[in-house]
Amino acid sequence: MTPLPPMSYAHAIILGIIQGATEFLPVSSTAHMRIIPALLGWGDPGTAYSAIVQLGPIVAIIAFFASDLLRYLAGIQRSISAGQLFPKGDTDARFGWYTVFGTIPLAIFGLLLEKKVDHEYRNLYFIAAALILLALVLFAAEKVGKRNRNLESLSFKEAMIVGFAQVLALVPGASRSGTTITAGLFLGLDRESAARFSFLLSIPAIALAGLYKLYKVVIKAHAPIGSVAGPYILSAVVAGIVAYVVVRWLLGYLSKESHSTTPFIIYRIALGVALIFLAQIGFVAP
Repeated sequence: MTPLPPMSYAHAIILGIIQGATEFLPVSSTAHMRIIPALLGWGDPGTAYSAIVQLGPIVAIIAFFASDLLRYLAGIQRSISAGQLFPKGDTDARFGWYTVFGTIPLAIFGLLLEKKVDHEYRNLYFIAAALILLALVLFAAEKVGKRNRNLESLSFKEAMIVGFAQVLALVPGASRSGTTITAGLFLGLDRESAARFSFLLSIPAIALAGLYKLYKVVIKAHAPIGSVAGPYILSAVVAGIVAYVVVRWLLGYLSKESHSTTPFIIYRIALGVALIFLAQIGFVAP
């Protein structure tokens, strides 16, 4: 079995920073992990790298929301003991189940579209189109969203709408946090609440995706890590640290009404246009 591709420590640190910085911002980490290595002439890191480096952000987001997760798990246990899915007045049980059920659409479609996601959808023109299109949809959400609701007002039906919006994140360039925050804004949530639910929903989503890829690449395929273990692990650690800082910053940033997602919208459009131009002139291969 071919071993995992070797990686220098310098490359590992740079890729880890990129992964961690973009994992929870509405700019698409998958797109950046496809684009930036191509611009630097490194090639696509591929699923082997993603399988391992995603463990860092998984640990980071679990650590950040540890107290919330413990409450939600306790709430789920109470609801099971009471024989009620959504016990009246038990917000923790409600959001615990919201997080579980909201992940199901992504899990189903992720398995159905796995080959397309890993290959066909990674075309740079496809990514550029997704970057621009989602930016326009997010712009519309900013304009029409009332932003007069907090997270506690979210219903099960609305949580599932956000869960189905997360399916769009299977398209590189769409962004998991971008699609879910956009859905939350359309539902009238304030920006911080939309981002918070997006991050909570990301925990099982990223964990399942990362562990599934790790199982396929390292365990099922028996691909030995061997001497390349150091850089891969370092990259995951760097990604986790950066991701933790980004989550804390973004929630603080969006908590202020004067702060919108406009900078991310502009960035997405600029990146998409630049990517199309660079592919057209042959600077990067689609």
